[in-house]
Amino acid sequence: MKAIVQKVYGAPDTLELVDVDRPAVTDNDVLVRVHAAAVNPLDWHSMRGEPYLMRLGMGLRKPKKSEVMGVDFAGTVESVGANVTQLKPGDEVFGGRSGAFAEYLCVPQDRAVVLKPDKLTFEQAAAVPVAAVTALQGLRDHGHIQPGQKVLINGASGGVGTFAVQIARSFGAEVTAVCSTRNVDMVRRIGADTVIDYTKDDFTRSDQRYDLMLDIAGTRSWRECKRVLGPKATFVVIGGPSTNRLLGPLTHTAAIGLTSMGASRKVVPFFLASLKKEDLVFLQGLLEAGKLAPVIDRTYPLNETPAALAYIEVGHARGKVVITV
Repeated sequence: MKAIVQKVYGAPDTLELVDVDRPAVTDNDVLVRVHAAAVNPLDWHSMRGEPYLMRLGMGLRKPKKSEVMGVDFAGTVESVGANVTQLKPGDEVFGGRSGAFAEYLCVPQDRAVVLKPDKLTFEQAAAVPVAAVTALQGLRDHGHIQPGQKVLINGASGGVGTFAVQIARSFGAEVTAVCSTRNVDMVRRIGADTVIDYTKDDFTRSDQRYDLMLDIAGTRSWRECKRVLGPKATFVVIGGPSTNRLLGPLTHTAAIGLTSMGASRKVVPFFLASLKKEDLVFLQGLLEAGKLAPVIDRTYPLNETPAALAYIEVGHARGKVVITV
């Protein structure tokens, strides 16, 4: 089968489209014929081997072994193992599993793979897992979002941000979204009650006070953000600048953690989202109910995956970037 493989750290043009063996199916596995996969910042961090801290686990000078890249996928079940009861050949599914930039992918049935809603294309379904789960866990598990709360989302136009706006609305929150001029209409269209164009207005100087802030862009300090947070607010940080090649976004999140020590507000300076089947089932329900709709910026064929990674590395993707297989 064809797959995008990483053998060295470096720029997108170091990735290779090669023939590899189709994954073997064990008794508890589902073999998926992949139709679409989505690109995430995690993919280009792995590609670059940056921040360098990642290499402690991946390999210092080069990856310890050649890896098929990608995590988000959507496709059709090709075959199942002897113990699989939840899915059958022909089922259309989506989920998350390492090795998604390939024609076939093997996933244990009890891991992050669920039925695809009929109303979604494979491209739309592939856009969901990592970004939407990150938004969900940030808002619900760490932000403890409640109906009627005023929620501020900084960085509302990217993959995580577009899902966060819609998920916050599904919980009954009043959503204020921060983005650039070219994304204002799109962010308003997906459900934001108020949109702040950061090129024209400084959201940290607003008279409004928020109960929960989800900081995806990581562009402002704790001192600035706390000005718009209510006395019992929660501040959840998801991202930050990646300019520091040693620590990457951890430089920003560490600064938030240190400067917010002793604050009356609850601060979550960093968390790693975990792909869980139950969260995909929750999102599946929102998708089927029409409360969540993926925003796709552009698509690339599998052989142009390096171009897709180069595009998202610039940092201006609107919603998700998807690979068709």
